[in-house]
Amino acid sequence: MPRRTRTEIRKNDTVMVMSGKDRGHVGRVVNVYPERGRVQVEGAAVAKRHTRPTRQNQQGGILDKEMPIDVSNVQLVCGSCGKPTRIGHKIEGDAKVRICRKCGAEL
Repeated sequence: MPRRTRTEIRKNDTVMVMSGKDRGHVGRVVNVYPERGRVQVEGAAVAKRHTRPTRQNQQGGILDKEMPIDVSNVQLVCGSCGKPTRIGHKIEGDAKVRICRKCGAEL
């Protein structure tokens, strides 16, 4: 069932997985799927994919594939304090910027 949630996590953000088998893993967001409320994190939620040989993949075999994680299970990591944090907003001039709720730095 699609749930249209407005996510504050964007591509190339650094996030920490807060729950699940990869709890504590810190990685970069590869893809964001806002219509499904999921994000794909580099090196987290890795599943085995059995592939047969094709023209692109001559070898075939068992490949590792990163699966999407629910956006509620990840938290943005602040660049200045290095801790997982909630996201706040501040209006600077005519732009709305994301800020760290722990140290107040701009994300």
